[in-house]
Amino acid sequence: MPVIKLCPKLILEGTRLTGKTDLALALNESPRITGVRKYRYHSPIVSAEWNGFTRAPYGSSLINFDAGYEKPAMEAYRLWVSMFELYRYYSWIIDRFHISTQMWQTIYRGRRYRFEWLESRLAALGFRLVFCWRDPSSFAEARERRLKISSNPSQYDDLTLFIREQGILQELVKKSGIPSLTIDVTDYSLDEQVEYIADWLDATGGLNATETAPEPKRNIIPAFPRIADDNWIGQQSRIANGI
Repeated sequence: MPVIKLCPKLILEGTRLTGKTDLALALNESPRITGVRKYRYHSPIVSAEWNGFTRAPYGSSLINFDAGYEKPAMEAYRLWVSMFELYRYYSWIIDRFHISTQMWQTIYRGRRYRFEWLESRLAALGFRLVFCWRDPSSFAEARERRLKISSNPSQYDDLTLFIREQGILQELVKKSGIPSLTIDVTDYSLDEQVEYIADWLDATGGLNATETAPEPKRNIIPAFPRIADDNWIGQQSRIANGI
């Protein structure tokens, strides 16, 4: 059997308690997303949540940096997109990126960062944006599950913050120049979410996006089916091609 190289490029966005990291890991090991493997492979998952600017356990990251780390944060974004451009024929899955930065900085520092320069380069590489949305009424239940494993439980004390963050993220995703999909993570299993995203990528040319001419901005936000059928896939293909 010939080896088919898949080069999907995905950015997962959403507030905490939406299961983004679990989803990123599952996508990275899905044969439909990164290809069939006979053994585990070190394909990359990148995260703007990495707090590598300070020695503090929960210090500044690319999302929640303060004024003193603004310059290295912007430099890090430039370095990341340069890396993606150099390794354009590779899969990249990103667990939160510039959309989360815009949200956090707007709410908690009153700063509005413009990332058109970054989005234009990401879109040219075929990146896709997946927004993980949770029904606001379900955050409390999600918190109870998270508290069983969290090493920093105090961050989940005020759920109204998450609901506010989600609302702003949703607006930022709508304004983004990167083709996007909104996925409801409230009641659906991880496997169902992976299949849904795989169907979307397959129908819209996102599995080998580097070989596909960049499409104009399209928000594809269908209902969340448990199993995507042929009619749904055909509909997404028509949307992607402007029909």
